[in-house]
Amino acid sequence: MTAARGATGRDTGAAPDSGATAVGRAGVRAASGTDASLRPATAPQAAPGDVLARASGGAASGGFPVPGGAAALRRARRRDRRVYVRAHPVLFALLGVVRRRAVTRLGRAVVVSGTEPYREALTRIPLDRAAAGTTGGAARELSGGGTLFDQEGGDHRDTRRAVAGDLGAAGVERLRPVWRAVLVRRLAPLAAGRPVDLVPLARELAGATVRALLESRADASVLAEAAADAAAAAVRDHLPGPRPPGSSRAAARATARLEALLADGPGEPTAPRALRAMIAVAAVNTTVAAVPRAVAWCADGGLWEQAADERLRPALVDELLRVTAPSPLLPRVAAADAVLDGCPVKAGDRLVLVARHAVGADREPPDALRPAPPAVARLVFGAGPHACPGARLALAQLDDVLAALAPYRPTVLDARVDRRAALPGWRRLTVRATAAARPLAEDPA
Repeated sequence: MTAARGATGRDTGAAPDSGATAVGRAGVRAASGTDASLRPATAPQAAPGDVLARASGGAASGGFPVPGGAAALRRARRRDRRVYVRAHPVLFALLGVVRRRAVTRLGRAVVVSGTEPYREALTRIPLDRAAAGTTGGAARELSGGGTLFDQEGGDHRDTRRAVAGDLGAAGVERLRPVWRAVLVRRLAPLAAGRPVDLVPLARELAGATVRALLESRADASVLAEAAADAAAAAVRDHLPGPRPPGSSRAAARATARLEALLADGPGEPTAPRALRAMIAVAAVNTTVAAVPRAVAWCADGGLWEQAADERLRPALVDELLRVTAPSPLLPRVAAADAVLDGCPVKAGDRLVLVARHAVGADREPPDALRPAPPAVARLVFGAGPHACPGARLALAQLDDVLAALAPYRPTVLDARVDRRAALPGWRRLTVRATAAARPLAEDPA
């Protein structure tokens, strides 16, 4: 991908970085169009003397806004690297050492960083979906199995069909008013000149969506917190080294709490208990990780002009999810012998699939004018029959978040890394508007 994009003559000025954290399978994503129902009630008006907000998008080229320049993109990359360096510095450094090789063997582990080997590992090599230390293994240990993550064959196809309707185009449109209402209320302080912390916004947005999707009566923020706790407890199975004392009991308690919240609904649940819990864990944790990081990239990298352009925003959403790679590392176990890029793989070998490196997130910053090919960018959601079924939901949500924030041209006031979370992200990311806009309206009419 570096060579393909380099042919444009573009010089990002940003030094490559690397990194990943031990995480479960990526949650959600998908192609989403634009929608006019979540815009300021009137066209945004620039605040007097607000040169910075308009200049942050850079000069126009061919009628399209361009990013804020090499310095801005370097600043954005430096901030984003903090979620890896401060949460998992040892793992980040280890993966950085091998990132320039497509496939690297480290004992019984095979680290896969190259684009095509990564794709092949997910589509061509038989995988042990229930092995300890993998996403499916964690799902089976905590919930007794029966989720998309630990299934194969007919069981997997049946379960996938069971959730396809709720996560397809029609299902996403049914859910859209739920997260729009959260955006309208949570972003209202920006219009009054007050700061907004995007982490609790993302948490409530994700919790409200999951609550509606799974028909739970639980409070949205409480549900999101429970899903985050369950993921943080389970992710200890993925990290190298001994487990902390009592980690298995803590993970079981966290999962039981989440399942109890999801069981509190108006009728009999239509999906198995384990599946409902894992959908909640995936949806909440990827959303809370991705949304604040994507907004920080826009604010620091001068990308608000692209976010405001309805022609460019869908491509920018793809690019931001590629660069943030909410689940930057997928732990798997080979179920049969194979060869990846000339490296022999034995049955039982651990495969460390570094999505962040496979999609070039450590090399190419986001740019809607010169996006990575979709076949590369969407590898952050897996590939083949086990690709994330919630992709459409994630793209729709991030598209609406960017559309809602772009008129304000927010800047980051404060950011704190979440060292406890299952996925790399912010514990706090506070933004303030640099352009004046009317409060958002759920319905433009």
